[in-house]
Amino acid sequence: MDSPSNATMPCGFLLQGFSEFPHLRPALFLLLLAVHLATLSGNLLILVAVASVPSRPPMLLFLCQLSAIELCYTLVVVPRSLADLTVPGHASGSPISFLGCALQMQMFVALGGAECFLLAAMAYDRYVAICHPLRYAAVVTPGLCARLALACCLGGLAVSVGLTVAVFHLPFCGSRLLVHFFCDITALLHLACTRSYADELPLLGACLVLLLLPLVLILTSYGAIAATLRCLRSPGGRRKAASTCASHLAVSFLHYGCATFMYVRPKASYSPRLDRTLALVYTNVTPLLYPLIYSLRNREVTAAIRRVLGRRRPGQARGRLCEP
Repeated sequence: MDSPSNATMPCGFLLQGFSEFPHLRPALFLLLLAVHLATLSGNLLILVAVASVPSRPPMLLFLCQLSAIELCYTLVVVPRSLADLTVPGHASGSPISFLGCALQMQMFVALGGAECFLLAAMAYDRYVAICHPLRYAAVVTPGLCARLALACCLGGLAVSVGLTVAVFHLPFCGSRLLVHFFCDITALLHLACTRSYADELPLLGACLVLLLLPLVLILTSYGAIAATLRCLRSPGGRRKAASTCASHLAVSFLHYGCATFMYVRPKASYSPRLDRTLALVYTNVTPLLYPLIYSLRNREVTAAIRRVLGRRRPGQARGRLCEP
């Protein structure tokens, strides 16, 4: 590998994808296509179902934004990966321009960061609903939800732009092959011809803002919720209140668990092929699980989906139901 001083900025990269497994590519394409279509269908169905609800409570507005983020999130990565699997000629990798790689990484981080902030906003919504139920309608207003949604998007965008600029200012030399199926941060850091820990500081700073800060807010909210539940004398009331948080806790655990394992690690521990496999699960399976978790746990979403699909019974109750 060339020295950093002789490094030149590459005109592009090669995404290896899964080109070293030519016999598995047809099966992998069909599997990823099925998962991708199911993910798109699930999130689109939730978006349409929530839009069909005449009076939408705040949690449904947050669910709508979460589905929109997951929809865009999977579209940033999966379609190109599917296209690369259909081209047998790229045995050594699929070319992607320098600008295209930077744009893909920036959008990926922006959407993932917006989801981190959104999960923190949803935890705050659960905190107010359980700890201050009488003030819920006055505190969590549609205007507040809109401002929180905008702040989540702008926060993720700001961090992603700063991280992308920092990563793509690193010197790249030698091989241009990314052992990955998209332009992920860890793969690009591994390709940079530097060995200084200072190069990892932008990623560390982004992790602190996108992962640690929202996680602290979520844990604080659920700490207050747990203290409130302990004061409830009715076991039924305690179970009902706890069930409203189950879906959010499950999604938060999946999102932060995967993101922390993927990105909060030193560069020396990076394993290209292992990380590529984990990213395959992280970018395909978890976006499919989120709508399933919420649609199965949220009776309002389930009722709205049935109404959209034309299976709602005329005599079905229309009162407000418990939301996770």
